[in-house]
Amino acid sequence: MSAAGAGSAFVVTDGPTSSGGPGGATDGGPVVGDGTSARSRAAHRWRRSRVLIGAGVLVVLVGLLALLPEPRTSQTPLAPDNPSGTGAMAVAEILRREGVSITYTQRFADVEAHARDGVTVAVFGDYALGEAQLEAMDDLSGDLVLIGATYASGTLAGIETTWAVTDPDEVLAARCDDPDAVAAGTITRAGALHAPAGATVCFPAADAAADEGAYVDVSVDGRRITVLGDPAMLTNAHLTEEGNAALALRMLGRHTELVWYVPSWDDPYQGATTEDEPTASMPPWVDALAWQLLLVVVVTAVWQGRRMGRLVTEPLPVVVRAGEAVRGRGRLYRRSRARGHAAAALRAGAASRIAERLGLPRSAPAPLLVDVAARACGWPAADVEHLLYGPPPTDDDGLARLARDLDHLESEVHRS
Repeated sequence: MSAAGAGSAFVVTDGPTSSGGPGGATDGGPVVGDGTSARSRAAHRWRRSRVLIGAGVLVVLVGLLALLPEPRTSQTPLAPDNPSGTGAMAVAEILRREGVSITYTQRFADVEAHARDGVTVAVFGDYALGEAQLEAMDDLSGDLVLIGATYASGTLAGIETTWAVTDPDEVLAARCDDPDAVAAGTITRAGALHAPAGATVCFPAADAAADEGAYVDVSVDGRRITVLGDPAMLTNAHLTEEGNAALALRMLGRHTELVWYVPSWDDPYQGATTEDEPTASMPPWVDALAWQLLLVVVVTAVWQGRRMGRLVTEPLPVVVRAGEAVRGRGRLYRRSRARGHAAAALRAGAASRIAERLGLPRSAPAPLLVDVAARACGWPAADVEHLLYGPPPTDDDGLARLARDLDHLESEVHRS
Protein backbone atom coordinates (compact mmCIF):
# COMPACT_ATOMS: atom_id res chain seq x y z
CA MET A 1 0.00 0.00 0.00
CA SER A 2 1.44 3.39 -0.98
CA ALA A 3 0.46 6.98 -0.32
CA ALA A 4 -0.13 9.34 -3.22
CA GLY A 5 0.99 12.31 -1.15
CA ALA A 6 0.41 14.19 2.01
CA GLY A 7 -3.26 14.73 2.78
CA SER A 8 -4.47 12.54 -0.09
CA ALA A 9 -6.56 9.36 0.23
CA PHE A 10 -4.90 5.98 0.45
CA VAL A 11 -5.21 3.93 -2.72
CA VAL A 12 -5.39 0.15 -2.49
CA THR A 13 -3.05 -1.40 -5.00
CA ASP A 14 -2.71 -4.91 -3.53
CA GLY A 15 -3.40 -7.53 -6.08
CA PRO A 16 -3.75 -7.34 -9.85
CA THR A 17 -4.95 -4.18 -11.50
CA SER A 18 -6.57 -3.44 -14.81
CA SER A 19 -4.69 -2.53 -17.94
CA GLY A 20 -5.35 1.13 -17.21
CA GLY A 21 -2.15 1.25 -15.14
CA PRO A 22 -1.34 1.31 -11.46
CA GLY A 23 -4.24 2.34 -9.24
CA GLY A 24 -6.86 1.32 -11.82
CA ALA A 25 -9.78 -0.85 -10.78
CA THR A 26 -11.82 -3.33 -12.73
CA ASP A 27 -15.14 -1.76 -11.70
CA GLY A 28 -14.48 1.49 -13.57
CA GLY A 29 -12.63 3.63 -10.96
CA PRO A 30 -10.20 3.59 -8.06
CA VAL A 31 -11.30 2.27 -4.71
CA VAL A 32 -10.60 4.76 -1.90
CA GLY A 33 -9.99 4.14 1.80
CA ASP A 34 -13.70 3.92 2.77
CA GLY A 35 -14.29 0.96 0.47
CA THR A 36 -16.47 2.77 -2.09
CA SER A 37 -16.07 3.83 -5.68
CA ALA A 38 -17.58 6.61 -7.80
CA ARG A 39 -20.04 4.14 -9.33
CA SER A 40 -21.19 2.72 -6.00
CA ARG A 41 -21.61 6.19 -4.51
CA ALA A 42 -23.68 7.30 -7.53
CA ALA A 43 -25.85 4.17 -7.26
CA HIS A 44 -26.41 4.82 -3.56
CA ARG A 45 -27.42 8.44 -4.18
CA TRP A 46 -29.81 7.33 -6.92
CA ARG A 47 -31.52 4.79 -4.64
CA ARG A 48 -31.99 7.43 -1.94
CA SER A 49 -33.34 10.19 -4.20
CA ARG A 50 -35.19 8.38 -6.99
CA VAL A 51 -38.57 8.71 -5.26
CA LEU A 52 -38.10 12.45 -4.75
CA ILE A 53 -36.89 12.87 -8.32
CA GLY A 54 -39.90 10.94 -9.60
CA ALA A 55 -42.23 13.11 -7.51
CA GLY A 56 -40.55 16.26 -8.83
CA VAL A 57 -40.94 15.08 -12.42
CA LEU A 58 -44.60 14.28 -11.74
CA VAL A 59 -45.17 17.76 -10.28
CA VAL A 60 -43.55 19.35 -13.33
CA LEU A 61 -45.78 17.29 -15.64
CA VAL A 62 -48.88 18.31 -13.69
CA GLY A 63 -47.79 21.94 -13.91
CA LEU A 64 -47.34 21.66 -17.67
CA LEU A 65 -50.78 20.07 -17.99
CA ALA A 66 -52.27 22.86 -15.88
CA LEU A 67 -50.86 25.41 -18.32
CA LEU A 68 -52.53 23.73 -21.29
CA PRO A 69 -55.68 25.46 -22.59
CA GLU A 70 -58.97 24.19 -21.23
CA PRO A 71 -60.93 21.79 -23.47
CA ARG A 72 -63.44 23.49 -25.73
CA THR A 73 -66.16 20.96 -25.01
CA SER A 74 -67.75 19.60 -21.84
CA GLN A 75 -70.29 17.01 -20.73
CA THR A 76 -72.38 19.41 -18.60
CA PRO A 77 -76.10 18.93 -19.43
CA LEU A 78 -77.63 21.88 -21.32
CA ALA A 79 -74.23 23.60 -21.62
CA PRO A 80 -73.50 25.51 -24.85
CA ASP A 81 -70.16 23.69 -25.21
CA ASN A 82 -71.61 20.18 -24.83
CA PRO A 83 -71.86 18.40 -28.23
CA SER A 84 -73.59 15.29 -26.85
CA GLY A 85 -77.31 14.60 -26.97
CA THR A 86 -77.92 16.21 -23.57
CA GLY A 87 -75.99 19.37 -24.46
CA ALA A 88 -77.13 22.52 -26.24
CA MET A 89 -74.17 23.32 -28.47
CA ALA A 90 -76.31 23.33 -31.62
CA VAL A 91 -78.62 26.16 -30.57
CA ALA A 92 -75.66 28.11 -29.13
CA GLU A 93 -73.74 27.92 -32.41
CA ILE A 94 -76.78 29.06 -34.40
CA LEU A 95 -77.26 32.01 -32.05
CA ARG A 96 -73.61 33.02 -32.46
CA ARG A 97 -73.94 32.91 -36.25
CA GLU A 98 -76.96 35.17 -35.94
CA GLY A 99 -74.87 37.76 -34.10
CA VAL A 100 -75.77 36.92 -30.48
CA SER A 101 -72.87 37.19 -28.03
CA ILE A 102 -73.09 34.36 -25.46
CA THR A 103 -71.51 34.51 -22.01
CA TYR A 104 -71.57 31.00 -20.55
CA THR A 105 -71.04 30.67 -16.80
CA GLN A 106 -71.78 28.43 -13.84
CA ARG A 107 -71.12 31.17 -11.28
CA PHE A 108 -73.90 33.53 -10.28
CA ALA A 109 -71.43 36.33 -9.56
CA ASP A 110 -70.72 36.43 -13.31
CA VAL A 111 -74.46 36.66 -14.02
CA GLU A 112 -74.71 39.72 -11.78
CA ALA A 113 -71.72 41.29 -13.49
CA HIS A 114 -73.25 40.97 -16.99
CA ALA A 115 -77.01 41.37 -16.35
CA ARG A 116 -78.42 44.73 -17.40
CA ASP A 117 -81.12 46.21 -19.62
CA GLY A 118 -80.87 44.87 -23.15
CA VAL A 119 -79.34 41.57 -22.02
CA THR A 120 -81.17 38.25 -21.80
CA VAL A 121 -80.36 36.06 -18.80
CA ALA A 122 -81.24 32.40 -19.40
CA VAL A 123 -81.24 30.00 -16.42
CA PHE A 124 -81.08 26.30 -17.29
CA GLY A 125 -82.36 24.23 -14.35
CA ASP A 126 -82.40 25.26 -10.71
CA TYR A 127 -81.40 22.16 -8.72
CA ALA A 128 -78.24 23.93 -7.52
CA LEU A 129 -79.80 27.35 -6.87
CA GLY A 130 -79.84 28.59 -3.27
CA GLU A 131 -81.80 31.28 -1.53
CA ALA A 132 -79.01 33.81 -2.05
CA GLN A 133 -79.08 33.33 -5.82
CA LEU A 134 -82.88 33.51 -6.00
CA GLU A 135 -83.03 36.71 -3.95
CA ALA A 136 -80.35 38.32 -6.11
CA MET A 137 -82.02 37.09 -9.30
CA ASP A 138 -85.18 38.96 -8.34
CA ASP A 139 -83.20 42.21 -8.53
CA LEU A 140 -81.52 41.58 -11.90
CA SER A 141 -82.18 43.87 -14.85
CA GLY A 142 -83.05 42.69 -18.34
CA ASP A 143 -85.19 39.86 -19.65
CA LEU A 144 -85.21 36.59 -17.76
CA VAL A 145 -85.69 33.17 -19.39
CA LEU A 146 -86.20 30.19 -17.06
CA ILE A 147 -85.82 26.78 -18.69
CA GLY A 148 -86.65 23.77 -16.57
CA ALA A 149 -86.30 25.96 -13.46
CA THR A 150 -89.47 25.09 -11.59
CA TYR A 151 -88.54 26.49 -8.19
CA ALA A 152 -87.20 29.74 -9.60
CA SER A 153 -90.24 30.27 -11.84
CA GLY A 154 -92.59 29.78 -8.90
CA THR A 155 -90.61 32.14 -6.68
CA LEU A 156 -89.98 34.90 -9.21
CA ALA A 157 -93.09 34.79 -11.40
CA GLY A 158 -95.71 32.74 -9.54
CA ILE A 159 -95.66 30.07 -12.26
CA GLU A 160 -96.16 26.62 -10.80
CA THR A 161 -95.26 23.29 -12.37
CA THR A 162 -98.16 20.83 -12.40
CA TRP A 163 -95.85 17.85 -13.01
CA ALA A 164 -98.23 16.58 -15.68
CA VAL A 165 -96.07 14.55 -18.04
CA THR A 166 -97.08 14.72 -21.68
CA ASP A 167 -96.48 12.10 -24.32
CA PRO A 168 -92.92 12.59 -25.69
CA ASP A 169 -94.26 12.00 -29.21
CA GLU A 170 -97.17 14.43 -28.84
CA VAL A 171 -97.00 17.55 -31.00
CA LEU A 172 -98.28 20.66 -29.24
CA ALA A 173 -99.59 23.66 -31.18
CA ALA A 174 -99.04 27.23 -29.98
CA ARG A 175 -102.75 28.16 -29.57
CA CYS A 176 -101.85 31.67 -28.35
CA ASP A 177 -100.94 35.08 -29.76
CA ASP A 178 -97.34 35.25 -28.52
CA PRO A 179 -95.14 36.10 -31.57
CA ASP A 180 -92.37 33.68 -30.61
CA ALA A 181 -94.78 30.80 -30.07
CA VAL A 182 -96.69 31.58 -33.28
CA ALA A 183 -93.42 31.58 -35.25
CA ALA A 184 -92.54 28.16 -33.84
CA GLY A 185 -95.97 26.72 -34.66
CA THR A 186 -95.57 23.38 -32.90
CA ILE A 187 -93.13 21.87 -30.41
CA THR A 188 -92.52 18.48 -28.77
CA ARG A 189 -91.42 17.08 -25.40
CA ALA A 190 -92.95 19.77 -23.23
CA GLY A 191 -93.77 19.92 -19.52
CA ALA A 192 -96.84 21.52 -17.96
CA LEU A 193 -96.95 24.95 -16.26
CA HIS A 194 -99.75 26.61 -14.32
CA ALA A 195 -99.69 30.34 -15.10
CA PRO A 196 -100.96 33.26 -12.98
CA ALA A 197 -103.57 35.75 -14.15
CA GLY A 198 -102.42 38.10 -16.91
CA ALA A 199 -99.79 35.72 -18.31
CA THR A 200 -99.65 34.42 -21.87
CA VAL A 201 -99.89 30.63 -21.97
CA CYS A 202 -98.87 28.66 -25.06
CA PHE A 203 -98.54 25.04 -26.18
CA PRO A 204 -101.17 23.44 -23.94
CA ALA A 205 -101.77 19.71 -23.95
CA ALA A 206 -104.96 18.32 -25.42
CA ASP A 207 -106.72 17.98 -22.06
CA ALA A 208 -105.04 20.92 -20.28
CA ALA A 209 -106.88 23.74 -18.54
CA ALA A 210 -106.98 27.25 -19.97
CA ASP A 211 -104.14 28.45 -17.75
CA GLU A 212 -101.84 25.46 -18.33
CA GLY A 213 -99.24 25.08 -21.03
CA ALA A 214 -95.60 24.33 -21.79
CA TYR A 215 -94.58 27.95 -22.38
CA VAL A 216 -95.54 31.00 -20.30
CA ASP A 217 -94.65 34.64 -20.86
CA VAL A 218 -95.41 37.18 -18.13
CA SER A 219 -94.40 40.70 -17.11
CA VAL A 220 -93.36 41.10 -13.45
CA ASP A 221 -92.57 44.64 -12.22
CA GLY A 222 -91.86 45.76 -15.76
CA ARG A 223 -89.48 42.87 -16.51
CA ARG A 224 -90.29 40.17 -19.02
CA ILE A 225 -90.02 36.63 -17.68
CA THR A 226 -90.37 33.65 -20.02
CA VAL A 227 -90.66 30.12 -18.66
CA LEU A 228 -90.26 26.85 -20.57
CA GLY A 229 -91.26 23.74 -18.66
CA ASP A 230 -89.06 21.09 -20.26
CA PRO A 231 -85.48 21.85 -21.35
CA ALA A 232 -85.21 18.65 -23.42
CA MET A 233 -86.49 20.38 -26.55
CA LEU A 234 -83.39 22.63 -26.57
CA THR A 235 -80.93 19.75 -26.49
CA ASN A 236 -78.96 18.61 -29.51
CA ALA A 237 -81.01 15.41 -29.63
CA HIS A 238 -84.40 17.12 -30.02
CA LEU A 239 -83.69 20.60 -31.40
CA THR A 240 -84.64 19.66 -34.97
CA GLU A 241 -88.06 18.25 -34.01
CA GLU A 242 -91.08 20.33 -35.11
CA GLY A 243 -90.61 24.02 -34.24
CA ASN A 244 -88.28 23.48 -31.28
CA ALA A 245 -85.40 25.33 -32.92
CA ALA A 246 -87.55 28.31 -33.90
CA LEU A 247 -88.89 28.77 -30.38
CA ALA A 248 -85.43 28.37 -28.83
CA LEU A 249 -83.80 30.89 -31.17
CA ARG A 250 -86.51 33.51 -30.72
CA MET A 251 -86.67 32.98 -26.95
CA LEU A 252 -82.91 33.21 -26.40
CA GLY A 253 -82.04 35.60 -29.22
CA ARG A 254 -84.25 38.59 -28.36
CA HIS A 255 -81.16 40.69 -27.64
CA THR A 256 -77.63 40.72 -29.01
CA GLU A 257 -76.22 39.65 -25.63
CA LEU A 258 -77.15 36.44 -23.82
CA VAL A 259 -75.96 35.23 -20.40
CA TRP A 260 -76.17 31.43 -20.41
CA TYR A 261 -76.29 30.31 -16.76
CA VAL A 262 -76.19 26.65 -15.74
CA PRO A 263 -76.19 26.54 -11.90
CA SER A 264 -73.47 24.48 -10.26
CA TRP A 265 -73.28 22.81 -6.86
CA ASP A 266 -69.78 24.21 -6.23
CA ASP A 267 -70.71 27.85 -6.87
CA PRO A 268 -69.30 29.80 -3.87
CA TYR A 269 -71.85 32.62 -4.27
CA GLN A 270 -73.30 33.86 -0.99
CA GLY A 271 -74.48 37.30 -2.04
CA ALA A 272 -70.95 38.56 -2.84
CA THR A 273 -69.56 39.79 -6.14
CA THR A 274 -66.53 38.29 -7.82
CA GLU A 275 -64.26 41.02 -6.42
CA ASP A 276 -65.38 40.20 -2.87
CA GLU A 277 -64.38 36.55 -3.06
CA PRO A 278 -61.28 35.49 -1.06
CA THR A 279 -59.45 34.25 -4.19
CA ALA A 280 -60.19 37.33 -6.29
CA SER A 281 -56.85 38.99 -5.47
CA MET A 282 -54.78 35.84 -5.96
CA PRO A 283 -52.87 35.14 -9.16
CA PRO A 284 -54.51 32.67 -11.56
CA TRP A 285 -51.84 29.99 -11.01
CA VAL A 286 -52.61 29.60 -7.29
CA ASP A 287 -55.14 26.81 -7.91
CA ALA A 288 -52.68 24.80 -10.00
CA LEU A 289 -49.97 25.23 -7.35
CA ALA A 290 -52.34 24.10 -4.60
CA TRP A 291 -53.21 20.93 -6.54
CA GLN A 292 -49.51 20.22 -7.10
CA LEU A 293 -48.76 20.57 -3.38
CA LEU A 294 -51.63 18.24 -2.61
CA LEU A 295 -50.22 15.72 -5.08
CA VAL A 296 -46.80 15.93 -3.40
CA VAL A 297 -48.40 15.26 -0.02
CA VAL A 298 -50.26 12.22 -1.39
CA VAL A 299 -47.13 10.83 -3.06
CA THR A 300 -45.12 11.33 0.13
CA ALA A 301 -47.80 9.62 2.20
CA VAL A 302 -47.83 6.62 -0.14
CA TRP A 303 -44.03 6.53 -0.17
CA GLN A 304 -43.62 6.71 3.60
CA GLY A 305 -46.76 4.81 4.54
CA ARG A 306 -46.73 1.33 6.04
CA ARG A 307 -46.95 -1.51 3.59
CA MET A 308 -48.83 -4.57 4.74
CA GLY A 309 -47.69 -6.73 1.83
CA ARG A 310 -49.68 -7.91 -1.13
CA LEU A 311 -53.05 -9.58 -0.71
CA VAL A 312 -53.07 -13.35 -0.51
CA THR A 313 -56.13 -15.26 -1.68
CA GLU A 314 -57.23 -18.24 0.37
CA PRO A 315 -60.00 -20.71 -0.39
CA LEU A 316 -63.01 -20.42 1.88
CA PRO A 317 -63.51 -23.32 4.26
CA VAL A 318 -67.15 -23.54 3.14
CA VAL A 319 -69.10 -22.33 0.13
CA VAL A 320 -71.58 -19.59 1.05
CA ARG A 321 -74.43 -19.13 -1.39
CA ALA A 322 -75.30 -15.63 -2.52
CA GLY A 323 -78.83 -15.84 -1.12
CA GLU A 324 -77.55 -16.90 2.30
CA ALA A 325 -75.05 -14.04 2.32
CA VAL A 326 -77.80 -11.54 1.50
CA ARG A 327 -80.07 -12.91 4.24
CA GLY A 328 -77.20 -12.88 6.72
CA ARG A 329 -76.40 -9.26 5.95
CA GLY A 330 -80.07 -8.40 6.31
CA ARG A 331 -80.17 -10.02 9.76
CA LEU A 332 -77.10 -8.04 10.80
CA TYR A 333 -78.72 -4.80 9.63
CA ARG A 334 -81.91 -5.66 11.48
CA ARG A 335 -80.11 -6.67 14.68
CA SER A 336 -78.13 -3.40 14.72
CA ARG A 337 -81.16 -1.40 13.53
CA ALA A 338 -79.05 0.00 10.70
CA ARG A 339 -82.03 1.02 8.62
CA GLY A 340 -80.03 3.84 7.07
CA HIS A 341 -77.38 1.46 5.70
CA ALA A 342 -80.04 -0.92 4.39
CA ALA A 343 -81.96 1.94 2.72
CA ALA A 344 -78.75 3.29 1.19
CA ALA A 345 -77.94 -0.14 -0.29
CA LEU A 346 -81.46 -0.47 -1.73
CA ARG A 347 -81.37 3.03 -3.22
CA ALA A 348 -77.89 2.63 -4.68
CA GLY A 349 -78.86 -0.62 -6.39
CA ALA A 350 -82.11 0.83 -7.74
CA ALA A 351 -80.37 3.98 -9.01
CA SER A 352 -77.67 1.91 -10.74
CA ARG A 353 -80.21 -0.33 -12.48
CA ILE A 354 -82.43 2.60 -13.51
CA ALA A 355 -79.44 4.49 -14.92
CA GLU A 356 -78.39 1.42 -16.92
CA ARG A 357 -81.93 0.98 -18.24
CA LEU A 358 -82.12 4.62 -19.35
CA GLY A 359 -78.69 4.63 -20.96
CA LEU A 360 -77.06 6.89 -18.37
CA PRO A 361 -73.57 6.35 -16.91
CA ARG A 362 -73.16 5.22 -13.31
CA SER A 363 -71.59 8.60 -12.58
CA ALA A 364 -74.64 10.54 -13.81
CA PRO A 365 -75.53 13.38 -11.40
CA ALA A 366 -78.59 12.99 -9.20
CA PRO A 367 -80.63 15.81 -10.84
CA LEU A 368 -80.14 14.31 -14.32
CA LEU A 369 -81.10 10.80 -13.17
CA VAL A 370 -84.20 12.11 -11.37
CA ASP A 371 -85.28 14.18 -14.38
CA VAL A 372 -84.84 11.37 -16.93
CA ALA A 373 -86.44 8.73 -14.67
CA ALA A 374 -89.43 10.99 -13.96
CA ARG A 375 -90.06 11.54 -17.66
CA ALA A 376 -89.65 7.83 -18.38
CA CYS A 377 -92.12 6.57 -15.78
CA GLY A 378 -94.50 9.53 -15.72
CA TRP A 379 -94.07 10.24 -12.01
CA PRO A 380 -93.54 13.65 -10.45
CA ALA A 381 -89.83 14.43 -10.21
CA ALA A 382 -90.26 15.29 -6.53
CA ASP A 383 -91.53 11.75 -5.83
CA VAL A 384 -88.66 10.14 -7.73
CA GLU A 385 -86.12 12.31 -5.91
CA HIS A 386 -87.67 11.44 -2.54
CA LEU A 387 -87.48 7.72 -3.32
CA LEU A 388 -83.88 7.70 -4.57
CA TYR A 389 -82.34 10.40 -2.37
CA GLY A 390 -84.77 11.04 0.48
CA PRO A 391 -84.17 10.64 4.21
CA PRO A 392 -83.64 7.17 5.69
CA PRO A 393 -86.68 5.36 7.12
CA THR A 394 -87.23 5.46 10.86
CA ASP A 395 -88.78 2.01 11.36
CA ASP A 396 -88.99 -1.43 9.76
CA ASP A 397 -92.33 -0.69 8.11
CA GLY A 398 -90.84 2.38 6.44
CA LEU A 399 -87.89 0.32 5.17
CA ALA A 400 -90.23 -2.32 3.74
CA ARG A 401 -92.36 0.39 2.14
CA LEU A 402 -89.25 1.94 0.59
CA ALA A 403 -88.24 -1.42 -0.89
CA ARG A 404 -91.71 -1.87 -2.43
CA ASP A 405 -91.77 1.67 -3.83
CA LEU A 406 -88.29 1.30 -5.35
CA ASP A 407 -89.34 -1.98 -6.97
CA HIS A 408 -92.46 -0.26 -8.33
CA LEU A 409 -90.35 2.60 -9.71
CA GLU A 410 -87.99 0.18 -11.44
CA SER A 411 -90.87 -1.71 -12.98
CA GLU A 412 -92.36 1.53 -14.33
CA VAL A 413 -89.01 2.58 -15.82
CA HIS A 414 -88.49 -0.83 -17.44
CA ARG A 415 -91.99 -0.67 -18.86
CA SER A 416 -91.34 2.65 -20.59
